[in-house]
Amino acid sequence: MKRTLLSIALIFGTFAFAQEKKTDTTKTKSIEGVTITKQVFKKQSDRFVYDVAASPVAKGNTTFDLLKQTPLLSSTDDKTLKIAGKNNALIYINGRKTNMDSESLVQFLKNTPAENIQKIEVITVPGSEYQVESSDGIINIVLKKKMSDGLSGNMRFSNTQSKYNASQTSFSANYRKNKLGISANLNGGENIQAQTYTLRNGTVDTSNESTGNIDDPNKNIGGYLNIDYQLTDNSNLALSWNTWANKSYNSTVSLFNTITNGGKTKYTWSKNKEDARSYNNSLNLNYELKTDSLGSKLNVNAAYLNYKRFQFTDNRTYASSINGEIGDKTTQVFQDLPQIINNFSGMVDYIQKFKNDLTISVGGNYNKTKTDNDSKSDTYSFDPVGSKSAPNHFIYDENIYGVYITAEKKFSDKFSGKIGTRYEITNSLGTSDNAPTEDLKRIKRNYNNILPYLSFNYAINDKNNLSYSFSSRMRRPSFWEINPVRNILTDDNYTQNNPFVKASSTYNQELTYMYKNSYFLILSHSFFKDAITQVPLQGYPESPNGNLGENPVLRYIRTNFGDKQEMSAMVGIQKSFFKQYLTTNFNIGVQHNINNGSLDTDPTTGDRFQNKEGDYIVYTNKTSSTSLLIQTNNTIRLDKKKTWFLGVNFFYVDKQQIELGMLKSLMSLDLSIKKTWNEWTFAVNVNDVLRTNIVKIEDFQANGNYNYIHQNQYPRSLTVSLTYNFGNQKVKKVRDIEGASDSIKSRTR
Repeated sequence: MKRTLLSIALIFGTFAFAQEKKTDTTKTKSIEGVTITKQVFKKQSDRFVYDVAASPVAKGNTTFDLLKQTPLLSSTDDKTLKIAGKNNALIYINGRKTNMDSESLVQFLKNTPAENIQKIEVITVPGSEYQVESSDGIINIVLKKKMSDGLSGNMRFSNTQSKYNASQTSFSANYRKNKLGISANLNGGENIQAQTYTLRNGTVDTSNESTGNIDDPNKNIGGYLNIDYQLTDNSNLALSWNTWANKSYNSTVSLFNTITNGGKTKYTWSKNKEDARSYNNSLNLNYELKTDSLGSKLNVNAAYLNYKRFQFTDNRTYASSINGEIGDKTTQVFQDLPQIINNFSGMVDYIQKFKNDLTISVGGNYNKTKTDNDSKSDTYSFDPVGSKSAPNHFIYDENIYGVYITAEKKFSDKFSGKIGTRYEITNSLGTSDNAPTEDLKRIKRNYNNILPYLSFNYAINDKNNLSYSFSSRMRRPSFWEINPVRNILTDDNYTQNNPFVKASSTYNQELTYMYKNSYFLILSHSFFKDAITQVPLQGYPESPNGNLGENPVLRYIRTNFGDKQEMSAMVGIQKSFFKQYLTTNFNIGVQHNINNGSLDTDPTTGDRFQNKEGDYIVYTNKTSSTSLLIQTNNTIRLDKKKTWFLGVNFFYVDKQQIELGMLKSLMSLDLSIKKTWNEWTFAVNVNDVLRTNIVKIEDFQANGNYNYIHQNQYPRSLTVSLTYNFGNQKVKKVRDIEGASDSIKSRTR
């Protein structure tokens, strides 16, 4: 169920202020709290720096809430984070990528108090030393340094009321004694992800409407344990373990279907049930050696990742009438869709700093991944009586080799630059033991890529700063996207994964002007070649041997769908007014999207789609759009003692063209009030007060085909939280270590 719904939801992740996914994998560290009195937002070399160490935003909030209020960051679904103009936002802590899968990260950030954060760095165009994909940007959370031995920690409890009630709790502790540091976290919660779903699609001759409710209950528990030991004055050894478990039993879909074909209308019910559970465990061993007093150092990592997901679905279709009565069962489909991922990784980085403000970085990484997908699908028909079994054991092996070199030089107090390149070799082999076609039995891909990077920063004077960045990246498909299974929604509507999906290429440029470290202008452009997305094909499917289906179907095919461009221009302000009684960040801009893709054949089956007259149907999207984007976050201090705070946040995304059609406008007004008392913080948050954050997509083709999607995920919610900090608040944090397998985590979604 979740796979089906998330795969449909992910198509909404291409606009400037929202994100799906997911995001990348992640291992997140404990983030504790600090009361703040000032905010500073400035441009440094290749990143924006937001100093929250004196901001009232942090204390009592979750890390996720704090990130949503950071300049250039936003979330339209309260589940995923996005950097303006970027497809994805990867979470780093103290310069190290986090190490948890994308679904787990969202819950983890929401359960972790946002205290002890010194600053947040937003890297819109990462350099060659970062293992990122596509147009991904980086959010680097820098924690406050603690100097004394002892124990500290925090506890947070919260309860959220939307359509259903949800509860979350978190406990974090940090201990340091001489050369030993230990950091640990345990968090969990229960929630039911609910939505009302409507899908309309059809041709000039047919129509299909499915509408109803989807409920996905979840129980989560996870955490981490980090042990860091100082071997000598210049060397450290660290072991990190991350774990996360999710149980989603009795997830249900109940959709009423109205199907019209050839002037005849029939009514059915789709009653789907899913039981799923997933486990994510990763270990990372790190050795760090400082080689001189300038900051040169060697970093070596070895890691192991094990990801398991077990998913069983029972999809039933019942006959019905116009009045919605549930009649006889007509079909039943059982699917067993397990996925097991094992990854072994190694990474070496060396940074050499010179006295003339020159830094040379070199490094390499190796990732070996094996995925095992032993899928089974059994279809039973009751009118007429019959059955069909379609097992498929798909195994995917992948080896990635990467090396990079970068050079960063400060030429003067005004001018600095950075240049680098990454070279990657990818070898992969996918095999199926029961593939429907010979092409699917053995899929071998070998390719290599050179990925250059360039940036410069020019401080015109104390008030004016200008910078430019260029990078090229690859976007590899996730391991689930290349697993050739169907995710069934109704008899005639499903998503289809595609093992033929190849890596896409992305080229990013960005020009930034900043005035007084408060006002900024950002111009950006991204070009995506062979973009990976989902494309709706509908009509009567004709197989390669000439057999024509009796009923029209809609398949969301995951594939490489042509090229696209995204261009944006944005102005903003980050500033405090009225003696810091009001702190605001405000962004307004425009985004121009150009789509250029077409598809006429299902790449996994070879099926082509016809209309009732026998004409072949081609899905095309060669449309552009220009959209207005607005985001503002405001914190109002209500008393002199700095104990009461009011938050008013708002975003608006104008309608814009994406791969599936025209995405209608989205907006949300969020309010909060917070009270701090000694080490306690009490907060109340109301999200989407006006109930305006609802996804709607429309697409009309010249051949008469149309597609409409409506998703109301009940974003209006009320959250009450209580946070308590205890112990020695000057305890030094454990080093945060980047795992060698981190580049793999985002692809386990």
